[in-house]
Amino acid sequence: MSTDSDTETDASTDTGSNCGASSSETNADDSASKCGGATIGDDGGSSSGCGASSSSSSNSSGEQEVESTVDDFDAEPGRLLAVGLGPGQPEGMTQRARTALMEAEHVVGYTTYIDLIPDEITEAADELYDTPMCGEVSRTEEAIDRALAGNDVAIVGSGDPNVYALAGLALEIIESKGGTASMVDFEVVPGVPAAQSCGARLGAPLVNDTVSVSLSDHLTPMAEIESRLEAVAGEGFTIAIYNPWSRKRRGNYQTCCDILLEHRDPDTPVGIVHGAGREDERVEIVKLGELPDLGETDLVDMTTTILVGNEDTYVWDDRMVTPRGYETKYDY
Repeated sequence: MSTDSDTETDASTDTGSNCGASSSETNADDSASKCGGATIGDDGGSSSGCGASSSSSSNSSGEQEVESTVDDFDAEPGRLLAVGLGPGQPEGMTQRARTALMEAEHVVGYTTYIDLIPDEITEAADELYDTPMCGEVSRTEEAIDRALAGNDVAIVGSGDPNVYALAGLALEIIESKGGTASMVDFEVVPGVPAAQSCGARLGAPLVNDTVSVSLSDHLTPMAEIESRLEAVAGEGFTIAIYNPWSRKRRGNYQTCCDILLEHRDPDTPVGIVHGAGREDERVEIVKLGELPDLGETDLVDMTTTILVGNEDTYVWDDRMVTPRGYETKYDY
């Protein structure tokens, strides 16, 4: 996968739950959550399968409000791990991530990311819990509640948990519940970020200073994203662009292209990796001046990462090369 965030499009057909999530439990005879996440009762109220009185309500965006606290749980807390799956294919997952997932009793994540996990891991889990697009808060709180209820839980994402992902959100929610990271033995299990996995497919575009910018305005206003692009486009950075295009915000991509072309030569090499680590992976190197027209093609979408070279980046033997500066100090 070529994105570390979980805001890409997803057409999930899983059954719904109290917060727009689906609970894919391995025990087909047990329809209720066994973990402390709230489940809807016949009277419309919420109840917990393990003693947590989680009475969260939904807000206007469909997200679940964070209301339960550590005092609502009686069990000795388990562990909570934020696990990065890397680019998407099983061999791209680190051994530490694989081990962490094999040891987890419950695995929580965005539906698309759960589907990327090897069968041997999902079959070993006591429970799987997934939510579709934009369920970040509800599933993160679900993972925390499961850990507070005494389970060892892994919340997963593609790439790395610290890059446009949920590691920070998990800590914020734990704090809002009156807990501590130590209480659930919280740990981040790093993965290979999208920029790095995509850079490897393109050659060596990231060898010098690099900055990342996400075009998703799900959480960050587009005006702020534009300001960030303006600040870095004129500098000597390679720019990694995440979440470049979706059907609901096509204009963000065009704005990004306009800003880049104001500050950089149209011949600047640009690497595009679509669906890194997936069956539909595509890798292309184009010129910056060609980038605007590619927004209407299936090459650029939410599973695409774009790497815009700096003024020294060049293409050699179908590979992007960004010099580190060795040529100024050594003869070779």
